[in-house]
Amino acid sequence: MFRMWFKIFKDNHLLRDTVIAFEDERSRTQKVFAALEDACYEFDLAVPIWLDSTVNDFKRHDKARFGQDNFIEHIDFDYLEIQVIEE
Repeated sequence: MFRMWFKIFKDNHLLRDTVIAFEDERSRTQKVFAALEDACYEFDLAVPIWLDSTVNDFKRHDKARFGQDNFIEHIDFDYLEIQVIEE
C-alpha cells in the first residue's frame, strides 16, 4: 500500500488535510503525481509546479511544501505540504 498525506496550512494552522492511497503496480513516481492530482482535485486547486528545491526536499525527506511560487494562480493559504506516510 502507498499512502500520501496532503495538508493545507495558513498562519501555522492546519486548514484541511486528506490521505490518498493506492494499491496498484504503478511506479512510485506515477503514484506521487497521481496522488497530487487527486488531492488537488479534492481541494479544488490547480496542480502545483515542481521546482528544483521542491524536488530536492521530496527526494531527501519524502516530504515537500508547495508555496505561492509553485502555483500559477493566487492561493489563499501559506503552503500545501505533502508527505509519504507508507510505502
